[in-house]
Amino acid sequence: MKKVVSFGEIMLRLATPAYNRFIQSTSLNSTFGGGEANVAVSLANYGIPTEFVTRLPQNDIADWCVSELRKYNVGTKHIARGGDRVGIYFLETGAVARASKVVYDRAHSAIADIKPGMIDWETVLKDAQWFHWTGITPAISQGAADACLEAIKTANRMGITVSTDLNFRKNLWKYGKTAQEIMPALVEGCDVILGNEEDAEKVFNIKPEGFDVTATSGEVNPEEFESVCKQIKQQFPRAKKVIITLRGSINANHNTWGGCLYSDKLYMSKRYDITHIVDRVGGGDSFMGGLIYGLLTYTDDDQKALEFATAASCLKHTVYGDFNLVSVAEVENLMKGDGSGRVSR
Repeated sequence: MKKVVSFGEIMLRLATPAYNRFIQSTSLNSTFGGGEANVAVSLANYGIPTEFVTRLPQNDIADWCVSELRKYNVGTKHIARGGDRVGIYFLETGAVARASKVVYDRAHSAIADIKPGMIDWETVLKDAQWFHWTGITPAISQGAADACLEAIKTANRMGITVSTDLNFRKNLWKYGKTAQEIMPALVEGCDVILGNEEDAEKVFNIKPEGFDVTATSGEVNPEEFESVCKQIKQQFPRAKKVIITLRGSINANHNTWGGCLYSDKLYMSKRYDITHIVDRVGGGDSFMGGLIYGLLTYTDDDQKALEFATAASCLKHTVYGDFNLVSVAEVENLMKGDGSGRVSR
């Protein structure tokens, strides 16, 4: 099977223990995470050959990061080395009515200083069947946006499927350009487009009528998003599939979760009621990893691919850290309705 390549930033994650606030904490738990790396780990767990591309400095922290990726069978041979530092993000996990908080310390990270030509995309993508990026990467810097566009155009020229998770992060767009200015040229080259209930509105001013993203009832009607999918496909005609993840946030520990996929028609997933969230960071990335696996595996069954993505992401909410460390068998068991959590022995 040909490999899946993803490109973006991986960061050191420093999280408060349990539900402690920053001001309470005397220690922080260290792991690594980042949208595209999280997708690569998911796919590697499912047995898909993966290659993660980024830029990291030549120091011990970067070596530690590369070692973590290799531990999960993610390919790292095309990581460019250079620059001064690994980006960091700090996480305070919320509880009930108190929301989680993320504080970034990623200015002037190695990938922020990347430039076109630093990655030989022809070589990286030579044995690839899929290339994935997210809207976080072009938000980092103009250089990162240019390198990402370079990769997309190379993949298009080589006939490789390209996917994106729109992943709008308003706090990252600080280098003088907006998502509205940069993203369309990149999304034009995508065959599969994923977003949540806010991304399409914030990036393309596309929204469903009568939907309030701040509602806390936990009820989200997927059919309201069919018009969003159609508008995205109309704006980006290369896209064959448009997917929306649907999160109903009752509180920080209790969410409803599902998704819809539009290709030839609208497909709606099962809805999950996640009542005791362990860690929701990386939830969208775990959905994307499951979706890519599903589309590659169930090639003629968009409904099953969507169900795999939704179930995989539901399970991610029970796993600490950014990475979704679950197996295909565990996801398929949940798809079949086995959500009992009984001890397996």
